[in-house]
Amino acid sequence: MCGIVGYVGKERAVPYLIEGLKRLEYRGYDSAGVAVLNKDTIDVVKDVGRVKNLESEPMLDLLNGTVGIAHTRWATHGKPSKVNAHPHLDNSKTFAVVHNGIIENYNEIKTLLQENGYTLFSTSDTEVIPNLISLNYKKCNDVLKAVSQTVKELQGSFALEVISPLIPDRIIIAKKDCPLVVGVGKNENYVASDMPAILEHTKSFYFIEDLEIGVIKSDSITFYDFDLNEKQKELKDVDLDAVASEKNGYDDYMLKEINEQSQVIKETIGTALDGDKITLPLDNIDFSKYDKIYIVACGTAMHAGIASKYAFEKYCRKNVIVEPASEFRYKDPIIDEHTLCIFISQSGETADTIAALKLAKQNKALTIAIVNVIGSSITRLADYTLYTHAGPEIAVASTKAYTCQIILLVLLALYIAQDLKTCDEEQIKKLENEIKLIPDKVKQELEDTEKIKKIARDIYVNSDVFFIGRLSDYATALEGSLKLKEISYIHSEAYPAGELKHGPIALIENGVPVIGIATNEKVIAKIISNLEEVVTRGAKVVFITNKDLSEYSSTLSEFSYIIDVPDCDDALSPIVSIVPLQLLAYYISKNKNLDVDKPRNLAKSVTVE
Repeated sequence: MCGIVGYVGKERAVPYLIEGLKRLEYRGYDSAGVAVLNKDTIDVVKDVGRVKNLESEPMLDLLNGTVGIAHTRWATHGKPSKVNAHPHLDNSKTFAVVHNGIIENYNEIKTLLQENGYTLFSTSDTEVIPNLISLNYKKCNDVLKAVSQTVKELQGSFALEVISPLIPDRIIIAKKDCPLVVGVGKNENYVASDMPAILEHTKSFYFIEDLEIGVIKSDSITFYDFDLNEKQKELKDVDLDAVASEKNGYDDYMLKEINEQSQVIKETIGTALDGDKITLPLDNIDFSKYDKIYIVACGTAMHAGIASKYAFEKYCRKNVIVEPASEFRYKDPIIDEHTLCIFISQSGETADTIAALKLAKQNKALTIAIVNVIGSSITRLADYTLYTHAGPEIAVASTKAYTCQIILLVLLALYIAQDLKTCDEEQIKKLENEIKLIPDKVKQELEDTEKIKKIARDIYVNSDVFFIGRLSDYATALEGSLKLKEISYIHSEAYPAGELKHGPIALIENGVPVIGIATNEKVIAKIISNLEEVVTRGAKVVFITNKDLSEYSSTLSEFSYIIDVPDCDDALSPIVSIVPLQLLAYYISKNKNLDVDKPRNLAKSVTVE
């Protein structure tokens, strides 16, 4: 969850470290710190809050060393505080460590250290690591061996950077279940938990695998397994634009990313739909072997799975089960070599999704990943990977990755349907043509946001909001509710509209906003009936639809607001219907003067369980 940066070279390290932390701040922002080697000592500067707080520390100007590590934290163990902030030092101040992950046997190691005369000053699990390295170093008098022994004793997940004046020209890194990359420069090298932190300086990367250690110098990089057997790794060039991570004139990354959706959806379509033919890198798969499909993901990505479930069932005629990854990994799912498992993750580093994918592979299921980040952990584990082309998504609340996930999932459903011949070619062709129109329809929605702003000014004072929908519109309700609660801190809930009378309607009272989504012809009459029921109880109804509802004009006149979205096939409607809800959440949050990009208690990529 936290962000890690490292630099070793000929230049002053601090500017590289601070710049990298700024680019990684979406991964954590309750505290930040740097450690830089200075001859025989380690200089550490850290502070609570955003990276800008750290950047304003006068002490930074005095750090002139060329080897350093840095960290921006999202608290998982120990409350946010200066003493809990990384980097952490051992008692002798000989080893400095930054760490992303959770040390599950923290208490056992703490007891061991205390029995050997060590004192722990923080409540962070990370502080045991440099002290354990120190204890092991006393036994072997070799820093690399001490790190190797330490990581073998750690239980849990970790990405580590270690520096010490005993090895003044290098950084030692190690990884288990948390992302870590090494960027290669000229007479300088970089370490980061995510590529955007260092993309401005290099496009050449080593992707660190689980149970690997690296020794990073300015002019060489050596890799080992945890037993210190040397390993050879492939250097990969990555074509990503660091400038794409900037705001480009928008007030916030979230607004920029909402407005990028038309273009990135178009680019995602372009990689999968070549003229009139769907081309996906899934050759030699006999889809007839698979009798059911699991779609597994977390949060927004899971909502993309729910939204596309109906397309898979309609076109592929397969039983589809959508599961939260955190439940899938513990429920002993019924999967085997006849099961197709689709895993969705924007970052490709979501801890629960990775664990669920490993479980599926152990049970011989076929695994396909839908991921936005090239070279991420999930892409290296899955049998096949399909990339969304959303580009870097920095705001914590996902927007453009979500709509790209849905469009790619629908294309995958059609691809499988073609292979299985479970759908009429003319019907597939019709939907392909509709898919090509989606970017322009989203662009049309983004051109006039005045009505959304007006609704936001009306709703932002409320403490409760309810979302309802049926079929794929329920997925939109779930995602709209999540966006609102993520960035505005307003309590919101989403229900299948038919469930309203089975309890939730008791919560409806005068002035409570109820947002209804209706884009499926089969159930429009039903959801309008549901909304009539909440109107009679004083609800303030916001109605989102893309159908001609002139026959319901008397009922619609009772609704507070009606948002018309472009008409399209039911399989694609979750894309056009979520855009106004993304904007609504954004403008409500802005009316409350909140930080939309970095909502409290949340981080972009959940890399720990």
